[in-house]
Order: sequence, then C-alpha cells, then structure tokens
Amino acid sequence: MKNTWKAIVAGAAALILTACGSTAGSTTTTTATTAPAAASTVKTTDQDTESTTSETTAQSTSSDTGSNVLVVYYSASGNTQAVAEEIADAVGADLFEVTPKEPYTDDDLNWSDPDSRVSREHDDESLRDVALTTTSVDNWDSYDMVFIGYPIWWGIAAWPMDSFVKANDFTGKTVIPFCTSSSSGIGDSADLLSEDAGTGTWLDGERFSSHPNADDVTAFAQSVLAQ
Repeated sequence: MKNTWKAIVAGAAALILTACGSTAGSTTTTTATTAPAAASTVKTTDQDTESTTSETTAQSTSSDTGSNVLVVYYSASGNTQAVAEEIADAVGADLFEVTPKEPYTDDDLNWSDPDSRVSREHDDESLRDVALTTTSVDNWDSYDMVFIGYPIWWGIAAWPMDSFVKANDFTGKTVIPFCTSSSSGIGDSADLLSEDAGTGTWLDGERFSSHPNADDVTAFAQSVLAQ
C-alpha cells in the first residue's frame, strides 16, 4: 500500500514539473518573436523622420535663396538662348523665356521669302504686336537687375521682346540689353526698347555673334556686376 501511494505522489509531481516547463518555454518564445518587430518599427519611423526632415530643409533652402538678377530672353533659333544661359550661369541669375502664343516656324523665319511671317510683319508694323503666352514674371519686384536678350531682326530687336517690355514696369531696375546677330550690330535696338519701357535705368547693350565664345559672354556678365 505504501508503494502504491509513493507511485501516485511521484506521478503527480512529474505532471506539475512538465506543465511548468511547457509554460516557461512558451513565454520565452513569445518574447523573442515580439522584440525584433518592435525594433523594426522604431527603425522605420527614424528613417521616415530623417527623410521628411531632409525634404523640408531642401524646400526651405530653395524658397529662401533667390537671385536679385534676372535674364529675360527671346530666342528664335537657339542662339540667344545659349547666351542667356551662359550669362545666368556666370552671375547666378534666374531665367525667363519670352514665348509667342503662336511660335515661329522655320518657314516663318525665312527672311528671303517676302511672304513669310517675319517679312510680312517687317513690312507692316501693325502685325508686330505679337501675343505672348505670358508677360508676368514670378517675383518680378524682387529683381534689381534685368538682362534683356534678343536676336536682331532688320537692325532692331525681334518684336516679341517689344511685347514683353511694354507690359512690364522697370521702375527701380537696372536693365542691360544684349543681342545676337550674324553680322548686324546692336544699333538702336536697346534705345528703342528703353523708349517702349519708359522706366528703369538702361545701360549700353552688348552684341554677340550667333555663336560667341563662352568666355567672352561670362566676362561681359561679370563686368556688369562689377560696375
């Protein structure tokens, strides 16, 4: 009888130890699975925060740093655009392109054709009032110095530039004209634009060939700022 009772007690103790061991193992496994998940969440949050902060800083820097120099240009075949971009790079200026609502095609620019668009506009001044896609420049009032670039058409500024100049107030601004041409000089083009504007301090202009030396353009732009 004593042996039977000892067997019962020993069996009960074994069951209790087995149950405790099972519970402890389960708890350890659950803890090990949860901890890495929590760490992963924190890391993702940190990365997202850094990314958001970086983007906000970049946007802030972009909006807070602006140039007080603007290069406005009209380019019929790309030559004036190349000079305008060179000037902007040399002095850290912003760029604004004057664009007609009805762009000039190669046929329109055929000077030798008396029936081409530019020929008809040259012969009839009433046709030179060229409508532009816009004459409004963002933050126009913030610019103290404005370079005005254009090709020479029949000894004067290409008339799309007239439309831009007439539509804007240059009061308090220093204006520097520049032009491109294959052979003609700047002539009276800058003076005529100054008359159209009626405001601003207009300096002497500069003429460049259709494919000028980049160093010459840079030197010109930097010399203007040094005045």
